[in-house]
Amino acid sequence: MTTLLPPGPVGGTRPVVVAHRGNSSVAPQNTLVALEAAWRAGADAVEIDIQLSADGEIVVIHDDTVDATTSGTGRVADLSLAGLRELDAGSWFSRHYAGQQVPTLGEVLGFLESRPGTDLLLELKDEWSAADAARVTGAIDAARLGDRVVVQSFHPSTVAALRDVAPHLPRGLLVWEGHPGAVALVDELGVACCNPSVGLARSTGLVADLHAQGLRVMVWTADEPEEWAALEALGVDAIITDRPDRLSGWLAGRPAAHPAT
Repeated sequence: MTTLLPPGPVGGTRPVVVAHRGNSSVAPQNTLVALEAAWRAGADAVEIDIQLSADGEIVVIHDDTVDATTSGTGRVADLSLAGLRELDAGSWFSRHYAGQQVPTLGEVLGFLESRPGTDLLLELKDEWSAADAARVTGAIDAARLGDRVVVQSFHPSTVAALRDVAPHLPRGLLVWEGHPGAVALVDELGVACCNPSVGLARSTGLVADLHAQGLRVMVWTADEPEEWAALEALGVDAIITDRPDRLSGWLAGRPAAHPAT
């Protein structure tokens, strides 16, 4: 069972530390060096984003375009894997990371195979067909990492596609203030976790409601001690953060808070 979904009751334990796009406060997000930094910082899991290139390859990048995080311009969906691999995905962050490339899902799975202490929270950006979702889950199964991966999406249709093609893999539904009504779909989608933004988690009784349904709650993206303290008090199961090294140290240096009742 993945660290993200440990056995036992939901809530009430020290939250799992999930490195958002890798350790993205010290290395360029969604690159292998950011994953390496998260692993070295002791993160329990890494979170990455995947999309399809123009030639149907599964690549690791967050934005719809490459403009903000590479040396290139244009939409990810309009660029081939070869074109994406020619881009510098590190210099925008620091000259010391020049030459970093946009990774493939296969490279990330290979990275995890050699680091058994780190699990994966895998977000499929936008809407995916069942056939394309099956390529993702098939790669996870081929790498024999199904017990270390949770797949998730903001799009209920993508979560449904994952459910249909790989019911054995645990799934999550991402929600934020703009569409909290999606929470009503958790039973239909058969998810193991429902993962809200910090604002949604803190401003409502959502965490307690989801726990009452037996669901794990992994909150994104919390980077400050004040947020960590509030989320720990709510009994969230995982905190997704750009600062996994600092969060790990903060949690280690204090007793676990009791969940709110």
